[in-house]
Amino acid sequence: MTKVEKVLLLLKNMVYESTSPQETLKFAKYYRSKGLNVLVILWGPMGVLLAKKDKTRGSPKYDASVQECIEMGVEFRCCQLASDMIGLKKEELIPGIEFICSKDVAELFLTYREENQLIINF
Repeated sequence: MTKVEKVLLLLKNMVYESTSPQETLKFAKYYRSKGLNVLVILWGPMGVLLAKKDKTRGSPKYDASVQECIEMGVEFRCCQLASDMIGLKKEELIPGIEFICSKDVAELFLTYREENQLIINF
């Protein structure tokens, strides 16, 4: 049996009307605290909103939780295609979050599956 060393968390649901962002961040912190490498992909027009810094609405405030995850070593990638669709620019991202193209996300699915690593979709 392959030992899980990497976790890929995918967030696509609405940020302000769902528990998915909170669950994603809690899972990211938990798995990272277990020593696992954690990569969070924010995708779809609603999922990428979590990457936007200085969000002016919504509760709880997510920026601090995202920053805490980044400081713990959790990596965040924001879908370029979805960001382009809603007009989200690189300078609007929370520092530490990078863009990723759809092809690279598709490749990650294959890699994680071939390595029997954990993939969770929120």
